[in-house]
Amino acid sequence: MTNQLKPFNNLYIIGISFISALGGYLFGFDFAVISGALPFLRTEFALDAVWEGFLTGSLALGCIFGCLVAGTIAERYGRRPGLMLAAFIFAISSVAIALSHSLTYFVVMRFAAGIGVGMASMLCPMYIAEISPAEVRGRNVAINQLTVVLGILITNLTNYFLADTGPDAWRWMFGLGTVPSVIFLLGVMWLPESPRWLVKAGHDEKALAVLNKIGSAQFVTNTLAAIEKSLAGVKKQPFSAVFAKGVRPAVLVGITLAVFQQLCGINVVFNYTSTIFESVGSSLNQQLFETVSIGIVNLLFTLLAMWQVDKLGRRPLMLTGALGLAILYIVLAFLLQSKAAAGLVSIFVLLAISTYAFSLAPVTWVLISEIFPNKIRGAASTVAIVSLWGAYFILVFTFPILAKYLGTYGPFYLYAAICFAGFVFVKLKVKETKGQTLEELEENLIRH
Repeated sequence: MTNQLKPFNNLYIIGISFISALGGYLFGFDFAVISGALPFLRTEFALDAVWEGFLTGSLALGCIFGCLVAGTIAERYGRRPGLMLAAFIFAISSVAIALSHSLTYFVVMRFAAGIGVGMASMLCPMYIAEISPAEVRGRNVAINQLTVVLGILITNLTNYFLADTGPDAWRWMFGLGTVPSVIFLLGVMWLPESPRWLVKAGHDEKALAVLNKIGSAQFVTNTLAAIEKSLAGVKKQPFSAVFAKGVRPAVLVGITLAVFQQLCGINVVFNYTSTIFESVGSSLNQQLFETVSIGIVNLLFTLLAMWQVDKLGRRPLMLTGALGLAILYIVLAFLLQSKAAAGLVSIFVLLAISTYAFSLAPVTWVLISEIFPNKIRGAASTVAIVSLWGAYFILVFTFPILAKYLGTYGPFYLYAAICFAGFVFVKLKVKETKGQTLEELEENLIRH
């Protein structure tokens, strides 16, 4: 039992949040490893623009399937079994990709890796949101984004040091993903199930035991009553309930934010760093070093976002990020078009990364994890995150093709326009959610 003088057992909450968020690390790994591997894969598989885009985007297609699988598992069997399956898929696919002998085999295995990424991208933020008190929920869900950027940074560093080991360096880059996958699998075995899912499944005593580890007696009483009230009279919701009139506004906001987070264009910078800097004359060594710099800046500004998301609020950060990226992309496009010095291009790339890491990156996941009602959270999260990965595929598949015909700079003018549109949408449609319990947010949705 938690000390009654303390409302929450912060050490325990942060511990289980970090373990769950290791799925984010694996997400970051699979997301970043392609950037370092692409220069080798272009030679290994003789990639043209279309195949380069499809090979990169095949992860997203797997993610879409993974989200659909995760949604079913999360609702039927709980959040924890889904996390365990994601870890297992990560481990197997890492080894399989490293052993690829053809382009077709590589793409199929990267699709399989995407299944694990998709499952983790949906289940990790959902799980953390459901075990976190309202006062620290934004910070805790942002832990998932922190582990994503740690995965990106460590993978970029590994890629940098492996680059000189020969033409098969890419095999080691992918194969090393097995190590964090196994660590994640072992950690998930220690996690408790989500108390909100336990109540929904009729396991009130187990839910009570989990809540007692999280907070004080008063917290347990209030939380259990709020969960039961939000689920009152709800047995099983058909998938069509996600688009019911009463919840449709929240679902549409969630879908739009998810799509915007990808079509804002920043993942082109993450996935095609080598292409961008090659266009201004950088060597392969310089290109890979830029991925490391991006990883470091990404980490620093994600930490800043974690510190501020429950203070400044979700909405101000989203507005700042959307407008800031729009302006920075216009400058970046101009610099690429005029073949500016690589150092100057690097400054504006890092400014864009820092802006995204402080705003759209963590806050979108926080909002998706908290704006949906308890009774449809699993299914609604699935719809939003499937939309996110669909948008990611479109982004990374089209960039090499657009860059071929418009120049590397051309797509960034398009991304700037999308960011301006995103700013307007957030201004008009997104409400502040900080400091409210999931059940309070649900009540506000019903009233409006």
